[in-house]
Amino acid sequence: MEAERILIIEDETSLRTILKMQLEGAGYHVETASDGVEGLEKVRAGNPNLVLLDVMMPRMDGNEVCRRMKASVQTSQIPVIMLTAKGERQDKLNGLGDGANDYLTKPYDRQELLARVRNTLQWSRSQREANPLTGLPGNVAIEAEVARRIGAAEPLAFLYVDIDHFKAYNDHYSYKQGDEAIQLTARIILESVARHGSAVDFVGHVGGDDFVIVTVPLRARAIADQIVRDFDEKSPSLYTPDDRERGYVEVTNRQNVLTAVPLMSVTVAGVTNEGRVITHVGQLSDIAAELKCYGKTREGSLVVWERRGE
Repeated sequence: MEAERILIIEDETSLRTILKMQLEGAGYHVETASDGVEGLEKVRAGNPNLVLLDVMMPRMDGNEVCRRMKASVQTSQIPVIMLTAKGERQDKLNGLGDGANDYLTKPYDRQELLARVRNTLQWSRSQREANPLTGLPGNVAIEAEVARRIGAAEPLAFLYVDIDHFKAYNDHYSYKQGDEAIQLTARIILESVARHGSAVDFVGHVGGDDFVIVTVPLRARAIADQIVRDFDEKSPSLYTPDDRERGYVEVTNRQNVLTAVPLMSVTVAGVTNEGRVITHVGQLSDIAAELKCYGKTREGSLVVWERRGE
């Protein structure tokens, strides 16, 4: 993996040099700037993953640099840790009010510095990778989590959750209400995991109406069954009373023919590594996709389990 890039904007030469050595020693790629004007230019040119920003500097102070970064579409998402000799509460509030993500007061402890840098970068990655509609981790985080568990040879259950007839609902009711259906499904999944799972279980949003849960075989069946029950109970509220009563919506298909499409249901495809060796993420995805296709040929909500390893 490519080293994450950090820009240090600090006018004190000795401190700038020490910070650079410490961060490079921790595996980061580090660039430096000696004042706010130079620093802002390097931010715009280099798009670093994180900026360590001194407050008191010549030509342009750190608060102004931070304000300008956060006001620009190009640089607004770059996280900032403010560095200052000031420890007063109001100074910290000013920096945070200008958009800084964290604050470190000089003299600082090396371990605290590295911990704050690590945590801020981790938060930034999670924000970039999260699905904007649900806030759940996206594909990069899903693959990383599954690969980690496979590498650790942990007991693994992979649940792929997909809404049936979602496109017809989305076309009939509008994208806004389609988004509400996806958000409801995300809440159902999270509540089911909270009820039957544990804090180390993982929920991700592949995109659209597709979700993934990574758990252990012991908890997987209860989670999957709960999702099906809750979806069937709550999803009818997304429809008008007339559509609920009829049990379908009418949409025009590609041949311009009015077609009756059933109300949404949910398919949960479940795969575990019990009785088989899973060596890579693609295996799980392929099996889950096959199961999902089979599940969609059946009526109503259901859980489909892969049984070849049993």
